[in-house]
Amino acid sequence: MKDHAANTGIFNPEKIRPAAVTADDSELVMTVIGTFYPENTPLRELLLRHSRQVRDKALALLAASGRKLDVRLVADGAMLHDIGIGSCHAPKIYCEGILPYIAHGVAGAEMLRRYGAQHGIDLEVFARICERHTGSGITAAEVRAQQLPIPVRDYLPETPEEKLVCLADKFFSKSGNMREKSLEHIRKSMEKFGADAVDRFDELCRFFGVH
Repeated sequence: MKDHAANTGIFNPEKIRPAAVTADDSELVMTVIGTFYPENTPLRELLLRHSRQVRDKALALLAASGRKLDVRLVADGAMLHDIGIGSCHAPKIYCEGILPYIAHGVAGAEMLRRYGAQHGIDLEVFARICERHTGSGITAAEVRAQQLPIPVRDYLPETPEEKLVCLADKFFSKSGNMREKSLEHIRKSMEKFGADAVDRFDELCRFFGVH
């Protein structure tokens, strides 16, 4: 399999500087999204709007935190984190698939791995972002206890880039008015997933200096 960096150059830290990376849609992102989501459809427009919100929030959080991350990875990962929603059944947001919505991260990861294998590019970093952004992450114990319809394993964000996309995603919903949520609102909504989920969210906030 060809190396993804060799194909796009986006992961070379000698070529990418945070100040030089804008919030533009990359060719890679739009090619992948276009493969699964036809133009001029409500679902594609919703996906793009939400993903751009998450990307812009992630870049803003990163700039404020002072941390040094792979900015292109953050931007493209945010744009691809919800690539799997079309496989799920959520008609209120135009998703007419058959999988339960909780599985959209796992589905998206599988889609990217399959696409990468077919096209000779390594999309594993994006696949990991897909499957680790739900909630504040999900543990194998939670999958078992809640009998979630996904394979039993940990889905916790581990790298700083995974953590940042996971955090930024919590500020926006794909339904309703889609306006940015307050931290208080997010924490309140996380409570239904249990104290551990809230604690993980708070740890993500501390990691990036969000308060």
